[in-house]
Amino acid sequence: MVTPQRTKRPPVPRRPNTPRKASGPPLPRDDGDQRIAKLLARAGVASRREIERMIEDGRIALNGEVLKTPATLLSSLEGVTVDGKAVKPPAAARLYCFYKPTGCLTAERDPKGRPTIYDKMPPGLPRLIPIGRLDYMTEGLLLLTNDGELKRQLELPSTGVVRTYRARAFGTVSQDQLEELAEGVTIEGIRYGSINANLERRTGRNGWIEMSLTEGKNREVRNVLEHLGLQVSRLIRTAYGPFNAEGLAPGEVGEVPREALFRFRQELK
Repeated sequence: MVTPQRTKRPPVPRRPNTPRKASGPPLPRDDGDQRIAKLLARAGVASRREIERMIEDGRIALNGEVLKTPATLLSSLEGVTVDGKAVKPPAAARLYCFYKPTGCLTAERDPKGRPTIYDKMPPGLPRLIPIGRLDYMTEGLLLLTNDGELKRQLELPSTGVVRTYRARAFGTVSQDQLEELAEGVTIEGIRYGSINANLERRTGRNGWIEMSLTEGKNREVRNVLEHLGLQVSRLIRTAYGPFNAEGLAPGEVGEVPREALFRFRQELK
């Protein structure tokens, strides 16, 4: 497992720098042109889906002209602004491990005013986006990155990155029942893939269960355990692939060494 290194960084503005003067119309399409949503995701502005919504809301412009479609093709982000501010070119991919506390959303903001992960993270970090999500009351490892393509790569079920959880649950379940989850299970029309589950220990009717899976569908662990008649009282994600939050207290962040990130990405390829 790869343990992150705690980092102490001077304060860095989270939002892009002030606008710079545009330099002419976009280049004609060539083999290097890519959709603007992909380029902005690569630069760590937001996920592709979120960028598409930002374009719909008229928040993204090219050379001062508001864009109408995420299908716009560009060879670079020169002249692109988000909320009137110029976008920096993509930086080298970086990966951080964040111990998400309970009681916060994996989101940038909440219309209801509930706290988000950005309220819990320490100051001085670069602009980061989460890889996947953890529920409001789920704690543990949440990976953060400045690279939208790395985010997308690690979230895809086809990549097969294993997520590991520990759940404290009330109720009775046998190891045989848990082992049946390896065949997958359908709950209310939703198919959940193979899950490796083991009963670690039991105290009375409370038990700790470790579960490893590769899909990470919404509330997957909770839904599967509730399907087995268990009531989850605590849920912790302990690992995402080879990465963990060892040594991090709730709310703390550590950076994955660049060499470890490079090796991991090579293995994914």
